Amino acid sequence: MNQTDQRLPNKSIKVICPVHNEELSLNYFYERYCKMREGISANYELELTFINNASTDRTLEIIKAIREKDKTVQVICNSRNFGYQASVLCGLTNLSGDAYVVIDADCEDPPELIPTFIAKWEEGYDLVYGVRKWRAEHALIVAARQLFYRLTNKIADSDFIIDMAEFSLFSDRVRKQVLSHRSTFPFVRSDLAYAGFRRFGIDYKREPRRFGETHYNFTRMSKFAIAGILSSSTFPLRFIAFAGLVIMTADLIASVLQIIGFKVPLTSLVLGNMAFVSFSLAFLAVYVARITKDVTARPIFIVDEATSELNQPLSSIQDLHSRNA
Repeated sequence: MNQTDQRLPNKSIKVICPVHNEELSLNYFYERYCKMREGISANYELELTFINNASTDRTLEIIKAIREKDKTVQVICNSRNFGYQASVLCGLTNLSGDAYVVIDADCEDPPELIPTFIAKWEEGYDLVYGVRKWRAEHALIVAARQLFYRLTNKIADSDFIIDMAEFSLFSDRVRKQVLSHRSTFPFVRSDLAYAGFRRFGIDYKREPRRFGETHYNFTRMSKFAIAGILSSSTFPLRFIAFAGLVIMTADLIASVLQIIGFKVPLTSLVLGNMAFVSFSLAFLAVYVARITKDVTARPIFIVDEATSELNQPLSSIQDLHSRNA
């Protein structure tokens, strides 16, 4: 009895690559991506989508030239530079697949690691991520990064994965949980950890950038670190509450001592209280500002539909450009 061979369709994997002024790296990245894809294309349908964050060089021109010869390459253009995190969310909002890979075009995170990610995903892990064990940076920057990850892990309100960035593969159910987060201050790596499910970390050496200069200087690193802590932790607010109780108790004791005739250094006490109040107001103002922006709920990204080229309609256009719609 003859039986018709019914093969299951290949699993769809969407590769998301945010770019901003990466004209020098794109062709090199694409070559390495293609070599990686050749080894797994028989079993998986890979689709590479660049999220062009309003590049001002030839980035978009080069991407469209690549797309002319490879229709599995797509590009979504943002109307302005909304930042890396927003670009990742733009890709997750507009693409639909069985799994998603986030990778940079500078090849500091090697495309050759993607098949290993896929293999662990097939074993049942919903999140497979790269653990940066080595990188070509100044020792002080490396130390600052390590401090950031460990400090954030200690004070985070929920789970936080140490030494993980966005270079990862995750399942569609993890993607849905990431998109369900309504904050207008996205911090994707924290959302990935918060989603839970089974996860697996793979150690790797981050390669030095081969072309061009990094856009990620120390100032941007510092701003990102502060924003990341504020997005993943309410520790500063809790610190104000607990420290306030201690200071209030000390003030009451000082008041009683002053009443019964003991000499209390009132000037130092007042100055200490004023310093604490100023510190508290600064943190409260930052959190209130973030709450205000969340309530206002402006779009996290806005897609320029006219310059984008995809093989399917843009979901974010239908949803007023925003995952908050």
